[in-house]
Amino acid sequence: MFDGNLPQLMAAYNQWQNRQVYHAAAQLSEEQRQADRGAFFRSVHGTLDHLLWGDLIWLGRFTEQTLVTQPCGELLHPDFASLSAAREALDQQLISWAAGLNAEWLAEPITWTSRLYQFTQTVPRWVLVQHMFNHQTHHRGQVGTLLQQLGVEVGITDLPLLDILQQGPSQQLVIHRV
Repeated sequence: MFDGNLPQLMAAYNQWQNRQVYHAAAQLSEEQRQADRGAFFRSVHGTLDHLLWGDLIWLGRFTEQTLVTQPCGELLHPDFASLSAAREALDQQLISWAAGLNAEWLAEPITWTSRLYQFTQTVPRWVLVQHMFNHQTHHRGQVGTLLQQLGVEVGITDLPLLDILQQGPSQQLVIHRV
């Protein structure tokens, strides 16, 4: 069974990583963020917007709300400032939502229909919660590659370092590259 605490950990990790990625992306010009770089969602901006879209789709399924109506690939936020603000707000919403989950709710089945792939499936909720967080990691990895190609580092992405880094400046973290 899926541990009820894992969504809380993943929501915190998601927020941490999104802040890093958005900080890195903010170092680019709008033209650089919007340029087609051959990624599945074309650009840094397009991929970040898709991540927001996907999170809204999944959170809407979990909360039985319609949070987005645009089809996959249509930008929700054409400018970086509004995209950044929406991301920060949604990350906080995901943290609050995850804090209210428990193992029983996660174990219950959910039936969902993929508009993109045109199929219906019933699985325990924890499978789709984990998929939502895996989806974020997958596309953030793509953005990280695009940013690195543009000479911008995203920073540390290792989940086990989340708590260490959030302890603040009093905690000395030394990393040795091998």
